[in-house]
Amino acid sequence: MIINWKGRLFGRVRGEWRLKTNEELEKAINNENIVRYIKYKRLSWLGHVERMTKERVAKTIYKWKPYVTRLKGRPRVRWEDDVRNDLRKMGVSNWKQRTQERKQWKEIIEQAKTRKEL
Repeated sequence: MIINWKGRLFGRVRGEWRLKTNEELEKAINNENIVRYIKYKRLSWLGHVERMTKERVAKTIYKWKPYVTRLKGRPRVRWEDDVRNDLRKMGVSNWKQRTQERKQWKEIIEQAKTRKEL
């Protein structure tokens, strides 16, 4: 499955990509809470990207900071802002160091699967 920039979930069905139905999504995630599922998958991806070497494309894009200034008004929430907010709600400190220890990070992800406040 792939989540696009608008938050829509796509999947391959009979060789072609299309939007997944709610029933297909529930079946794919074994009837888990979809919001919690997305959040713990996001934490899992964060750990994966943090452990990557700096030459990898995903790590380069993750670390990239645009040179343009933001528009006036309320700033848009970035992916990293959402992840940091989730970690703060869980009470996780020193998360950059913890991502380097796979076992520790796996435990944090397992906690995220069961946290109701996420």
